[in-house]
Amino acid sequence: MSTSARVTDEVNFWRQRGDLRRAVRAVRIRKPERLRWRMALAAVSESAAPLRGFGRLVVEEPVRELVLDLDDRILRREAVLDARRFGVDLDRGEILPLRTRWDLKRTAYLTGVDHELLARYLQLPHDFNRPIDLAGVVLVSRAISGVHKHRAARLAQRVNPTEHGVARHEQMMLDRADYERDLARRWATLSKTLVQGSR
Repeated sequence: MSTSARVTDEVNFWRQRGDLRRAVRAVRIRKPERLRWRMALAAVSESAAPLRGFGRLVVEEPVRELVLDLDDRILRREAVLDARRFGVDLDRGEILPLRTRWDLKRTAYLTGVDHELLARYLQLPHDFNRPIDLAGVVLVSRAISGVHKHRAARLAQRVNPTEHGVARHEQMMLDRADYERDLARRWATLSKTLVQGSR
């Protein structure tokens, strides 16, 4: 591949050929940044997810070392979360802070959301002193926030104000859109608060 090719294109090129070592190498030799490089790294993590045994180790460990060596704390955190979306664990306590179920419950209470809703999508420990799957909680919280934001936008688009204002049912839709936006903000706040202190 040409060195002038985008890192995402180069990674996809090697992935399609089944050569994940070269895909990892393509990511390693490029300068880390928050857009294309991060997407390329996520693509490599996605390729590692279905692998087992030594084949997975050959891809996962170099990527993990690469992530741990990043100077950009936000990029390091987001790379770990991107990998977690595909079931790859790049963090063994070095990057994301340790949070217990009590921390989750307290933070959810302060932000005004029900943390029990998360149990529909991932397993929460019964013992409130045990650590939670923080990456999973953050990803689910972000997804819930996105759903509420999308609902708010759809409701707002259905309202067509006239010179006489809005009809009563349209005002109810606008009120519901405000409620959905508030829920989106609360779930986003939960995810941001939980990852504060990432290393």
